[in-house]
Amino acid sequence: MRRRLTITTEIIAPYRIPVFNALAEHPEIDLHVIFLAETDPTQRQWLVYKNEIRFSYEVLPSWRRRMRKQSLLVNWGVTAALRRAAPEVIVCGGYNYVASWRALSWARDNEIPFLLWVESTAKDQRYNSIRIEALKRKFIQQCTAFIVPGRASLEYVREYCVSAQQIFVAPNAVDTHFFARHSEKVQHDPDTHRTILDVPARFFLFAGRLVPEKGIFDLLDAYAMLSPALRHQVALVLVGDGPSRAEISRRAAAIKCGLVRIAAFAQREQLASYYALAETFVFPTHTDPWGLVVNEAAACGLPIIASDAAGCVPDLLEDHRNGRVIPAHDIAQLAMAMEELASDAQLRAVMGQRSRDRVHQYSPQACAAGVAEGVLSWEAVLHD
Repeated sequence: MRRRLTITTEIIAPYRIPVFNALAEHPEIDLHVIFLAETDPTQRQWLVYKNEIRFSYEVLPSWRRRMRKQSLLVNWGVTAALRRAAPEVIVCGGYNYVASWRALSWARDNEIPFLLWVESTAKDQRYNSIRIEALKRKFIQQCTAFIVPGRASLEYVREYCVSAQQIFVAPNAVDTHFFARHSEKVQHDPDTHRTILDVPARFFLFAGRLVPEKGIFDLLDAYAMLSPALRHQVALVLVGDGPSRAEISRRAAAIKCGLVRIAAFAQREQLASYYALAETFVFPTHTDPWGLVVNEAAACGLPIIASDAAGCVPDLLEDHRNGRVIPAHDIAQLAMAMEELASDAQLRAVMGQRSRDRVHQYSPQACAAGVAEGVLSWEAVLHD
């Protein structure tokens, strides 16, 4: 007998579609997804790949307002949507929406197991507020069980006095097959793709939002610390958009004997081309619950330099094996790691292959299997 599962989540993110497709194929899961919005134009420029969706879903009517760093998203029709779906289990993708609290209330009133997907980590500085922390604790205390993407989030949830039996790991995933396949295609004709993207023969790559909390200014300073000879050989390419773009351009122009190229936001096909042509991926974030760009870069066979603030690091990156882990905000160590990898082609090749081998464990199928395990094990959790 298939278990009726309803997932509530914010937007139709391209990296979630393959996971939900895999979950919908599970023989014991009858999946329906309730999206609170199609996308968030204030934060992302992702295309919505509706033609790839192979699961039952609906998008609720919504109203959104951006206030400083917070996004207020209000929906209507949550209760009616849940009533129509008649779930036996609910998985909720976050606590910070009004719709999430309505779904929790509906689940409690109808005695439906309620599992919370938690990506936060102890180093996540996005919501450093006593009031928000109190709301989060209240929400967590009412949940049946928890699904986390990796070790950092698991340890974070345990800090709320949650038992290990209540936590299920669904490895955070992108479509690794897509990125690996596209990368191999580009590498068969790199010169043509370099011309299309207008990138140099050698470059470090950053991809993400152009905001200070991604460590983007640390990266510029670290690149400026490299020797002029090395900067002359290896450029820095930044792919993305955000409010810091103008300031980044100003600071980049002051760096001599090198090249900093600021490319526009790239959709997944073009982004995979950047990964395929880069030598090393650099992700010096100050705070990030995971960092799926690291999954993408690893799937394309890149060595990774990432800060220890990225939630994915304990799972995807092993220092001196498939890249370098540096302390967040440590510009000197970041520069040393960049110089080390830029100076050793053999080391990059070995680390890149190890990245590719490691990330295959973080596939959409593996993530779906982790979610399914939590959904199908809730009875054991309740009676533990």
